[in-house]
Amino acid sequence: MNKYELALVVSAKIEDDARTATVEKAKEYITRAGGVVSEVEEWGKKKLAYEVQKMTEAFYYFIQFEAASEVPAVVEQDIRIMDNVLRFLCVRKDEA
Repeated sequence: MNKYELALVVSAKIEDDARTATVEKAKEYITRAGGVVSEVEEWGKKKLAYEVQKMTEAFYYFIQFEAASEVPAVVEQDIRIMDNVLRFLCVRKDEA
């Protein structure tokens, strides 16, 4: 099992409960693919480096999880079609 981190940039134009549901859905995708979520960090609303879909601010979330090497590709396929996710990135964390 490898350690991964999924960064989500979620739209700031949606309600709090919809934003929470978006993060829960991402966690559900991870567990359904066989991963184990260990931690979710919420960084809150931050200014974007550049405008994305006519938005200048968004909410940042970082989800740490452990999974087999094929799981991140499966999770990315599911997250790619989520409406409220502006950007995402899944990276493998070093063991150090």
